[in-house]
Amino acid sequence: MRPEALLGAAAAAAIVAVVALAALVPGFVSAPPPEPDEPPARLDLAEMTLQAGDVTMGTATLETTVYLRHGGGPADNVTIVARATDRESGLVVDTTTREVGRVKGERERQVPVSVTVPREGGYEISTLLYVDGRRVDAATATVSGVDALTPPAADSSVRFRGFARRPAVEYTIESVEDGRATLNVSTYLTNGGDDPEPGLRLIVTARQADSNVVADRSEREVGRIRGGRTATPNVRVTVPDDYGYYLDVALWRDGVLLESTRAPADLDPDETVSVNETRREVAFEAGDFETGGGGAGERQEPAAAESTGDGPGFGPAVAAVALVAALLATRRWSA
Repeated sequence: MRPEALLGAAAAAAIVAVVALAALVPGFVSAPPPEPDEPPARLDLAEMTLQAGDVTMGTATLETTVYLRHGGGPADNVTIVARATDRESGLVVDTTTREVGRVKGERERQVPVSVTVPREGGYEISTLLYVDGRRVDAATATVSGVDALTPPAADSSVRFRGFARRPAVEYTIESVEDGRATLNVSTYLTNGGDDPEPGLRLIVTARQADSNVVADRSEREVGRIRGGRTATPNVRVTVPDDYGYYLDVALWRDGVLLESTRAPADLDPDETVSVNETRREVAFEAGDFETGGGGAGERQEPAAAESTGDGPGFGPAVAAVALVAALLATRRWSA
């Protein structure tokens, strides 16, 4: 037999023997070593931030961003709970749950969650981290002055321009006729933003200072104020003369009150009217403010008191009776 054939037969026999031993003898072929176990998951809240979200006339949404830091093996069933508590009453006003699911990898992850609260007061915002229903970490932040958040409907960059030594509202007496004065009221409106402000409306109300009765009210469309510019719209009101007034000026847009201010108007030379001054009682004729007629020209002075026998002191009849009684008493005494 050729040597090559003998070598091939020997190799085949060796292979058959190894296979037979692996099949028949236990442990002849060892299993691969087991992989090392993964380290346990490490999960915590690295940081928490707050910012304002949607704002309406009654509520404000607080957008919370949780920075979730993870290490080690995967973490399953991860949940974040955000809770808003009123700082004054201690009552929970809103709770939101966010399911994160499975977290793995050596990294930091941002998870947004929000709560909606009434647009007033201050709140404590807590975020709780749960893994498989077990709380593993928590973070807390406080927010105050939520009522200062302005809803888009009432957000405006136009303000009444204030001055150091004079009010933002001025008036001139345009005319006086039949005891009624027409006031030309002007104000300064400044757009402190960059964008134009359209659709503005100005309403001026004249209130008698001592009674708070509305003597007249008038309004006008302001139109569009460009960014960084100041407009000086004027409105006329007609009121009874010789009284003190408060001129209440309000800025409106689409049925929403944006700004308001007040200035005094003194048409009575004997009385000074100023904003925030303590009121005192003065003579007031309601007929002067009737919208259907009448006016200051029809004011009636109180009539002078007439002396009668029914008034204080002795009248003529009483004096005569007293004289007769004295004579009778003198005659009886002499008798």
